[in-house]
Amino acid sequence: MSHVIPDYSQKRDGPGEDGKPVYLSESEKAEGDSDMKNWFMNVKASDKISLDRSLPDVRRKECKDIKYDLKKLPSASVVIIFTDEAWTPLMRTVHSVVNRSPPELLKEVVLLDDNSQREELKGHLDEYIKRFGGLVKLVRKTVRHGLIRAKLAGAKEATGQVVVFLDSHCEATAGWLEPLVARIAEERTAILCPMIDSIAAETMAYHGDPYATAVGGFSWALHFTWESMPQREQQRRKSPTDYIRSPTMAGGLLAADKEYFFAVGGYDEEMDIWGGENLEISFRAWTCGGSIEFIPCSHVGHIFRAGHPYNMTGRNNNKDVHGTNSKRLAEVWMDDYKRLYYMHRSDLKDKDVGDLTSRKELREKLKCRPFKWYLDNIIPGKFIFDENVQAYGTLYTFVDGYRMCIDTLQKDEKTSHTLGVFPCQGKGSSPQQMSLSNEGHLRRETNCAQAMVGRDQERGTVMMTHCHGGSDKWTYEGQLLRNTRSGLCLSTDGLKQSDDVIVTNCDSRSDHQKWRFADPNK
Repeated sequence: MSHVIPDYSQKRDGPGEDGKPVYLSESEKAEGDSDMKNWFMNVKASDKISLDRSLPDVRRKECKDIKYDLKKLPSASVVIIFTDEAWTPLMRTVHSVVNRSPPELLKEVVLLDDNSQREELKGHLDEYIKRFGGLVKLVRKTVRHGLIRAKLAGAKEATGQVVVFLDSHCEATAGWLEPLVARIAEERTAILCPMIDSIAAETMAYHGDPYATAVGGFSWALHFTWESMPQREQQRRKSPTDYIRSPTMAGGLLAADKEYFFAVGGYDEEMDIWGGENLEISFRAWTCGGSIEFIPCSHVGHIFRAGHPYNMTGRNNNKDVHGTNSKRLAEVWMDDYKRLYYMHRSDLKDKDVGDLTSRKELREKLKCRPFKWYLDNIIPGKFIFDENVQAYGTLYTFVDGYRMCIDTLQKDEKTSHTLGVFPCQGKGSSPQQMSLSNEGHLRRETNCAQAMVGRDQERGTVMMTHCHGGSDKWTYEGQLLRNTRSGLCLSTDGLKQSDDVIVTNCDSRSDHQKWRFADPNK
């Protein structure tokens, strides 16, 4: 039986067609709920949907109008790594790539099995892919490599000029491949990411935004963050179909010239399983003469799951692969700025994360620029906790022999939250670190302290909200931290651990209002 590419110009009926959600009947709900617990996605809903389902074309009109000369573009290999993935999301990824990639460009799909144990991914899979007439190649690893090393192994198998990595629960949309290979034909040192649309884990509903323009950033704890496109990038772009330069990439979905990808260091093979590799490749690409770009005309859907259904434990029973991988990238690429990572992860300072020699030699061989160049030129304006500031460190009062520190109390810093107090933890505990910027903002990495004062104008709490030009200013004189807008001072008077810190009438005699910044490294 050979695969027939559907005619998507004809209307298709059936569950999930046109990217619509699938809702289970009452009798099926228990199975769907169990899937959400075990798979972190609703496999029961996925199983109802055709592997060739239709999707909305979410590209903006300007993208649809571009005509590509396919004969002049390089060929691409699409590499999909999987380990014990559910059958229908995996196969829908493969079908969508085969169905929506011009045959002139698609050299092959490389399916790399990272030591799956599930029965249906064995002989049944070998048999199933025969319908693609050799276009889909299956490579099996009998020892678990983890996503990072498996990607390298998959890329080595690829024979196309361009290598494209997709996760094993994606759907490629109309016109997704052409803009990626066209940009690489123009600029072979660009590492590209498609726009990543969301496929709902519970209903498989497809949602894409034609006008998405966010770029990637990072936190000093070395997690990826989404940021709005900087003004200078908006001004540089000539049209809405232009690539978007991004300081970092989100993760698994990327396209690169294969030869360049390996010349610039591929991935760090000593990184384990998953995590940190997206920032490592971002810092490396930019500082070593390449770039990270988002391609607004290329849309790929991805099922965003709340967890991992497979084992993410690294070698030597390491449960913190993100932390140890991030330490590797900090030590190799961040120069002295690695101190900002250790402010968050002081527990890793002395941890052995393997030999770094070959990565440091790569950095020398490629004559890569220092990390300060990246901060100044690629992500200017990134707040640096201990540079060009009035004071920084753990902020505390000392009353009756007892140190009470300002503390975020582990609240989610992606949203606004009240600022609290907690006994000082020492060793530069990350939730207790504050900085007073030269502009007078009392702040953390992205949030600034705003005084929230009651009607009596004599007392209030402090809210941490996203920093902007109009954020509250504070003065620091004679150990008092005074909020200039309200005239009130920061105080721990009457507070116990986990209470919200207060602002109240200033009193220079009160020890509850005498604040000190302690060096976070001591």
